[in-house]
Amino acid sequence: MIKEFCAENYTEIPIAIQKGAKRIELCDNLAVGGTTPSTGVIEEALAYAGEHSVPVMTMIRPRGGNFVYNDIELKIMHIDLIEVKKLGTDGVVFGCLTEDNWLDEEALELLIETAEGLQITFHMAFDQLSKEKQLQAIDWLAEKGVTRILTHGGAADTPITANFDHLQELIEYANNRLIILPGGGITTDNAQLVQDTLQVTEVHGTKIV
Repeated sequence: MIKEFCAENYTEIPIAIQKGAKRIELCDNLAVGGTTPSTGVIEEALAYAGEHSVPVMTMIRPRGGNFVYNDIELKIMHIDLIEVKKLGTDGVVFGCLTEDNWLDEEALELLIETAEGLQITFHMAFDQLSKEKQLQAIDWLAEKGVTRILTHGGAADTPITANFDHLQELIEYANNRLIILPGGGITTDNAQLVQDTLQVTEVHGTKIV
């Protein structure tokens, strides 16, 4: 099982890797759900994780709040993605929606194209979509070559165990076209239960190790 540790800043990374984290999602400002970390943090995280053969997925998100971005914000995301790619990140994490709650296809196509050669995770913006649109989004994202979707499978304030049925539906619908990565409320205490119930190979969280 790959335990992806969601790290806010560099300081937690050495401890997480020592405790068994096999992949790092690197972000800043977890209080708002994570934003793009600084260049210095990314460089040091990549150096340390690289020495331990642990891939790093870098968050590309200009601010907290919703996932509907204006042209300036999208330009910032595009520039940040180009920079983290130059720094050598193994992958990137992003998500963009429209006002009417669908994928911002134009913005995503630009970011996906720019991220060529990297792993791409579409983050929990996915959970803002209706359940019907989530299935359509899996089709669209899989077709564009997105690696995985990070999802809680339900409202943020629900326990992960309450969302097993919907997560199972998403996993079956994805049918290995991309990875459904469960996250949100997964800890060292219940990670094994999540893996056994959903038969997943990857889990995500801030308390995963």
